[in-house]
Amino acid sequence: MKKFAVIGLGNFGFFAVKALYEDGNEVIAIDFDKGRIQAIDPYCSEAIVLEATDKEKLKVLGLEAMDGVIVSTGTKIATSILICYYLQEIGVKKILVKAQDEDHGKILKKVGATEIIYPERDMAVRISRSLSQPNVMDFIPLTDDYDLVQVDPPREFIGKSLKALNLRALYNVHIIAIKELVPENFILVPHADFVIKDSDILMILGKSEDIRKIKALKA
Repeated sequence: MKKFAVIGLGNFGFFAVKALYEDGNEVIAIDFDKGRIQAIDPYCSEAIVLEATDKEKLKVLGLEAMDGVIVSTGTKIATSILICYYLQEIGVKKILVKAQDEDHGKILKKVGATEIIYPERDMAVRISRSLSQPNVMDFIPLTDDYDLVQVDPPREFIGKSLKALNLRALYNVHIIAIKELVPENFILVPHADFVIKDSDILMILGKSEDIRKIKALKA
C-alpha cells in the first residue's frame, strides 16, 4: 500500500483523493475549509483541517514519508508556491503541483516541485488526439518528444511477424506490448516471431514524429 497526501480540495484535489483511495492507497486529505473536509472524509484515510501555509503544522504530519504529495490550491498561485517550497524543505521527495500556466510551472519547479500538472491542457490534448486520430485508442504523453500509444495495426502489418516488420530499424519505434482480443490475452514485450492479427491492439513507444508515420499507414 502506498501513502499519499493531497493539499487543496477543489474539484481536482477532491477527485484525486477519491481515485487514489479507491485504488487501495492510504490517502490524507488536507484543506483549510471544514466543509470540504467533511465532504471528502468518506473517501480518504484521514481528513485534516489545516492551513497548509503554516510550515510548523505541515512538519508534524509526516509528509516526508509519503510516496507523493499533490498540491492543488486552485487559482492561489502564491499559496501553491509557498506550500511547495515548504514541502521541499521538509524533505518530501515527490511533489506534484497543479499549475495555472507555464510561468507558474517554471516557478514551482525552482522551489521544489518534481512534477507539474496542467489538467486543462493535458485533457484538451487527450480529447483532441482521440478526435483527430480515431485509430489511437489511448494516448499518454511521456515528454515533449515521446509518446506511448495504443493503435489498431495498419493493414501492412497484418500477417507479418515483428521480426519481418523490423519497426525499430524502419520507423525507430518499439512495440512494447500487444493485447490480443481473440482470445483475450496480454503480451508484454512480445517475441520477434509474433505474427500480428487484425484483432490485435499494439502498444507503441517512440518519438511523436515517428509514431505519426506509423499511424499514417492506415488509411
